[in-house]
Amino acid sequence: MRQEIALEKVAASLKADPSVRSIFLKGSMGRDEHDEYSDIDLYCLVEEGKEKEFLHRRLDHIKAYKKLIFYDDIFIIAPQIIAIYEDWLHIDLFTVTEKTIQEKDFFKVLYDPENLMKKYEAAQHLTISKEGFKDSVLDAAWFLFQYKKAAERGNHTWASEMLRHTMRNLTTILLSRYARNRALLGLKTIHRDLPQEQQNEIVEIYEMMTPTHHKMAASYIANLLNNELQWIQKELDDEGLQTCSFMKLMVETILKKEDGTN
Repeated sequence: MRQEIALEKVAASLKADPSVRSIFLKGSMGRDEHDEYSDIDLYCLVEEGKEKEFLHRRLDHIKAYKKLIFYDDIFIIAPQIIAIYEDWLHIDLFTVTEKTIQEKDFFKVLYDPENLMKKYEAAQHLTISKEGFKDSVLDAAWFLFQYKKAAERGNHTWASEMLRHTMRNLTTILLSRYARNRALLGLKTIHRDLPQEQQNEIVEIYEMMTPTHHKMAASYIANLLNNELQWIQKELDDEGLQTCSFMKLMVETILKKEDGTN
């Protein structure tokens, strides 16, 4: 596939850079789950104190594959160049050091002459933390609350958007139950990680999240959460009592509105 061709050319250029100590992949390619449409999440571990000078050379390395039609220089989890080639391949080049590397997700090493990546192998995971799970439950309830306000105001476009935010967190909750060791991947991989029944429910909800049908979508979301409430409460324990109570209140409120009760 073109990803492999691009990697071969870009990695060859990076290996010749004096600041580069290791090159590795994360994302779908790092997990060997990519297809012809996947982007490339490429990481360079550079020598401490030399990252600034390396940043000035990144674009030249990326251009080793093909002509670019777009690129941008941003910082989210690390200095990052987003690049799109003329064949529509998309690559993200991240620059990290031993002090800034994030020890999560799985990676595939492309170049590591000093065997630096060995010490990070044990930290590879996609399991959500207890605090992260609690945050997802809280956010799902919070966006249901925001949905309630938007729907009552008659802002149907914003109401639909609030349900989309709810669903991003709800899918993480479901992944935490049915595919715990991959929960951090979220909505993007439910087609791979959730049971078919849950996948079908999510697709059905998304088809209803429109300005016209959002009330029905909200009802389906509340029902889905209601079916998971007992398990959610067990997972949160006493520390998440307030979060679970808020979630229960929002589920009950949405379901009552659907029934026409106050």
